[in-house]
Amino acid sequence: MNMARETARLFDRMRERRPLVHHITNYVTVNDCANIAICAGAAPVMADATEEMDDMVAIAGALVLNIGTLNERLVSSMLQAGKRANEMDIPVVLDPVGVGATPYRTETAKMLLDKLEVSVLKGNAGEVATLAGSEAKVVGVDSREVSGDLLTICEEYAVLSGCNVAMTGPQDFVSDGTRSYMVENGDDMMEMVSGTGCMASTLVGAMVSGKEDALAETAAALAAFGLAGEHGARSAQGPMSFKTALFDGLQALKVTELAAGARVTRL
Repeated sequence: MNMARETARLFDRMRERRPLVHHITNYVTVNDCANIAICAGAAPVMADATEEMDDMVAIAGALVLNIGTLNERLVSSMLQAGKRANEMDIPVVLDPVGVGATPYRTETAKMLLDKLEVSVLKGNAGEVATLAGSEAKVVGVDSREVSGDLLTICEEYAVLSGCNVAMTGPQDFVSDGTRSYMVENGDDMMEMVSGTGCMASTLVGAMVSGKEDALAETAAALAAFGLAGEHGARSAQGPMSFKTALFDGLQALKVTELAAGARVTRL
């Protein structure tokens, strides 16, 4: 299978659906996640009130949970939303932002993974390695050092967790423990803007709403987001102009460009 063409097909199918992606996310990047969903061709909703949670989840194509700014009220909302999504066979994406920085974050992520059926766990190398029990250094929400082979950690944790695992970095690895992909799209400028990881999780949510092949859809989301970053970096003068160009690049991304430029390899 030509993975670049498959990536383009899956992305085009998402745009045709225009899925509603329900977020319970952090207040640092909530607006960026909403706008990146629109630029991708999806529709966002940001709702964390328990009073409307069951109704809101019921109309969504996917649920994205992001623990970037944790508190007990949000955790309760995430549990309620996740259980409702599981009941209705709606894919759940978990972004364990900052896992490893504090015990509270780490234990909250583990609890959500234990109590919910998570379709995709998407984190950086340090976050995934911490959950997998490997040695990792996390400062704030940034991954600094990881011991061990990243692909092996990703594959082994996919087996252990029972969900698709996406580990982002200079190369992204996506695995269900049996099949694995490497995505090589992206640009160094993406590390200069806060929230690009959160935005990538939004796109993963939009893609896996198709419920066709969550692993391939996750790889396609990361490739499309990375390619938009490559396009944006060509015209950017610095981090803030890059951020604007990233949004513009994703909105303008053509299926033909994705079919030609997606660097997704089956491992």
